[in-house]
Amino acid sequence: MKHIPLICLGALLIAACAGTNNDQQKVDAENIAVIEKYIKAVETKDTQAMTDLLADNYVGYGPSFSDSTNKVQAIENWKDVAENLYDKIEYERTVNIAATVKDGPHPGNFVSDWASLKITYKDGRGPVRLNMNAIYRVENGKITLSRTFYNEADVLRQLGYDYCPPAE
Repeated sequence: MKHIPLICLGALLIAACAGTNNDQQKVDAENIAVIEKYIKAVETKDTQAMTDLLADNYVGYGPSFSDSTNKVQAIENWKDVAENLYDKIEYERTVNIAATVKDGPHPGNFVSDWASLKITYKDGRGPVRLNMNAIYRVENGKITLSRTFYNEADVLRQLGYDYCPPAE
């Protein structure tokens, strides 16, 4: 009889942990769905959907170390790219993984998208293929932060650019 309260306490702790885990799994699934919608918007060059998915306080970084953009700049850039540069953007493979970051300069719920892309250009160049990693922080169904990584030099090489060392 003395052990019944301890058993009940243990069962309550297990149930509480399971509930918290289920809540986080739901948040993760919802955040992955936001990123999947964003990827679809990129593929279809749907800047209205992008506008709807980016928070007003959105900040994006990359691919270069010093690159940064806000929501207005990001949407204007995508409009220009859609109208003048890219014919087609295809995500040939994409894997999304959700994680929660509790410390550091940007805590929150994140989704990491690992993707292989194929891009064709309106002027007939390419296609180029690249491996890309984009990491998104999602809050209340909106993307508030992103970091994008890919090898810019490889993309330029595929487009026919040569690299020359600086003259001495």
